[in-house]
Amino acid sequence: MLTTGITAPDFELYSSPYQKIRLNELQGKKVILAFYPADWSPVCGDQMNLYNEMEKYFARHNAQLLGISVDSRWSHSAFSQHHNFHFPLLADFEPKGAVAKLYEAYNEESGECRRALYVMDEKGTIQWSYLSPAGINPGADGILNALEQLDNLK
Repeated sequence: MLTTGITAPDFELYSSPYQKIRLNELQGKKVILAFYPADWSPVCGDQMNLYNEMEKYFARHNAQLLGISVDSRWSHSAFSQHHNFHFPLLADFEPKGAVAKLYEAYNEESGECRRALYVMDEKGTIQWSYLSPAGINPGADGILNALEQLDNLK
């Protein structure tokens, strides 16, 4: 995992079949990166559904959630539509896992993202990170605590 206090590496990934998001476009907002192993897996579905329900709480902290896995933009599109997600899923598909590798969140053995979380402040500085075991949903408490601590620094 990358160290807190450093500037998050910039990247650009597909957020839908035809649109991309660049991380530095979100400057001025806090950003939550939620790396996860795979669309359609039970734990990942639970985790992303929880974050979908928590989206209004993240928004209260001026935070944008981005889900990232190595699945294709087409898989993300179907997964997102099926669950009615209100946040983008980014496809770290080609070259496979390039962004996950930048964030030290890639599992070479499985060829998937590790279940890693990052919270960045409005300037793009990593303020919090957490690596969860692959089979365990990390929940949202750590993210909310990190966002609240950032708000209290103001």
